[in-house]
Amino acid sequence: MSGFVRRRPFSSFFLLLLMLLLTLLSGWIWHERVALWAFPDIISAYTAKEYCSCRYVMNNDAGYCRGYVKQWLPFSGFVDDEAARRVTVSGMGRSNSAQWTGERQGCRLQP
Repeated sequence: MSGFVRRRPFSSFFLLLLMLLLTLLSGWIWHERVALWAFPDIISAYTAKEYCSCRYVMNNDAGYCRGYVKQWLPFSGFVDDEAARRVTVSGMGRSNSAQWTGERQGCRLQP
């Protein structure tokens, strides 16, 4: 092993640095596991709530609101029920809905 370190000091240094970074990253992931587990639910809930507010509270057209809520993480399902003023969005394996409840209350996430 010491022969490898002497022959390739830069490679050895970068290998050691890589191992250190992977150790730190795994510790950070373990520390933030609860927040990372909730992340997929946040994407669909945020999109449903923001689209509902854009469309039914602010009375913007559907095309504008679709562009307004566009994210770099794609969502797989999107249903805008205009009659019920309810929006359902699916993304990253989770689904959430938001519904317009009134002029004073705006939109709320549905359980």
